[in-house]
Amino acid sequence: MEIEETDLPGVVIVKPDVFADERGFLLEAYQARRYSKHPALDQDFVQDNRSRSRHGVLRGLHFQVEHPQGKLVSVTRGAVFDVAVDIDPRSPTFRTYVGVVLDDRSHHQLYVPAGYAHGFCVLSDEADLSYKCTDFYAPGDEAGIHWADDSIGIEWPIAAPIVSEKDRVNPTLNEYLR
Repeated sequence: MEIEETDLPGVVIVKPDVFADERGFLLEAYQARRYSKHPALDQDFVQDNRSRSRHGVLRGLHFQVEHPQGKLVSVTRGAVFDVAVDIDPRSPTFRTYVGVVLDDRSHHQLYVPAGYAHGFCVLSDEADLSYKCTDFYAPGDEAGIHWADDSIGIEWPIAAPIVSEKDRVNPTLNEYLR
């Protein structure tokens, strides 16, 4: 597999080896010994999540406060624009984001470290996401930043996303930090 560093510390793109022929393909979506050789991916994953969304759905920007989760995100069907945002005001890359297309053709993965906000929008008719988490989901610990926060300036590839009411009323990063 190939690991591509990004402009954000700890955020990496994983390009697994895919063995394909006329019958289909095989890939190891995760293999602890190999992944742990890279410092960003040397994590104890404790929970696997799956989600399905339709075209135009935008989810995010989400994170947990006291129990932050690192997430290894992949798309098993369809395509999404996946985003990690540095929301730590002490960080030199504060307010910086990385956005990549993840799809079921390249099988690339994005690792979003604990302490970053995460979101995605669906580019295909439907998309299934799978993500491994480094901490358990804690319902009372959820937080979010508004997906269209001008201070971050994410260039989402869809003009009129479908957003939940919860995500629609998330604060800007400045409002959250107050």
